[in-house]
Amino acid sequence: MSGIVDAAPRTGLVEIHNVHKSYNGIEVLRGIDLTVEPGQVVAILGPSGSGKSTLLRTINHLESIDRGSVTVDGQLIGYEQRGGKLHELREKEILRRRTQIGIVFQNFNLFPHLTALENVSEAPVATGRLSRDAASDLARSLLERVGLADKAGHYPRQLSGGQQQRVAIARALALTPKVLLFDEPTSALDPELVGEVLDVIRGLARSGTTLIIVTHEIGFAREVADRVVFVDDGRIVEEGAPDEVLSAPAHPRTREFLANVLA
Repeated sequence: MSGIVDAAPRTGLVEIHNVHKSYNGIEVLRGIDLTVEPGQVVAILGPSGSGKSTLLRTINHLESIDRGSVTVDGQLIGYEQRGGKLHELREKEILRRRTQIGIVFQNFNLFPHLTALENVSEAPVATGRLSRDAASDLARSLLERVGLADKAGHYPRQLSGGQQQRVAIARALALTPKVLLFDEPTSALDPELVGEVLDVIRGLARSGTTLIIVTHEIGFAREVADRVVFVDDGRIVEEGAPDEVLSAPAHPRTREFLANVLA
């Protein structure tokens, strides 16, 4: 599982500019600015309710934004600009652009009535990218890539949580996304299953795929990330190299958070 190596991509630039998002009048994102370079691995840390997951979901337009912009390789996601204003695209076009951005959720979200192979092959067929046979061949190779070649015919209920999450990662890879998003990918797992999922993500990090990972795994962030971003109360409080942010944080709120989670 750990020997995943691909050619480094030339795509996957994520630019988030002055993004604001409110729910029922409560501002959850308060002017987020963040640039993730192609092939970079960024870990997003922060307390519960700080806006981390909302920020992640704005990148592929699972959440709309009130102000600002999100682009991947210069292309707006979910919107087009007309007359100096952003206008939300039709659902079909939103879905087309969203295929550039894979996302892995904390609760797997696999189709319970489909086998592992079918879960992974479904999207390339549904989007018209591949025939059923070609999609099945791709799915088999992706399941092998995440160490589950022998589980292709198993249904989610027959798999452990760690295995389900690895199927979810293979499914996210099936559309060859420019960017992969992970929303606390190990938080729903029993502790002994966390390592097998992190091992797959380590391999992806080495492959040159752009990864943005919301996580509470501080040691993993230190090991894998090129940059760590600390979010609190809807704002980016601090960002930098892992050793800087995690070993010598400049902001008192970052220091307080790390003291609590590392205690």
